[in-house]
Amino acid sequence: QLQLVESGGGLVQPGGSLRLSCVGNGFSLDNYAIAWFRQAPGKEREAVSCIRNDDGDTYYTDSMKGRFQISRDNAKNTVYLQIHRLTPEDTAVYYCAADHTGLCAPPDDDWGQGTQVTVTS
Repeated sequence: QLQLVESGGGLVQPGGSLRLSCVGNGFSLDNYAIAWFRQAPGKEREAVSCIRNDDGDTYYTDSMKGRFQISRDNAKNTVYLQIHRLTPEDTAVYYCAADHTGLCAPPDDDWGQGTQVTVTS
């Protein structure tokens, strides 16, 4: 099982921004497509975005386009999720996951423990 570590969450006011980070612990993220998911209290987990490792193409859930941006810095072994214009509905635990196929396709078997994003005034 691959170990992924998320960070960058916290408490932020509506309209603010956060940049979440996903780092591979002891392995290179460059060998995998990396996806971001989130799960809000009382709701099912939902996909946010994914970035491929071969060509760097990015994919977004339609409702996430615009306010969310995924990127990767292979030199830092990190995948980022930038979130702008945060709303209370964005409050959730955000997870990153490694896709062994590299194609941004299920299944995503290796997950981090998540980072909490809380948006409130």
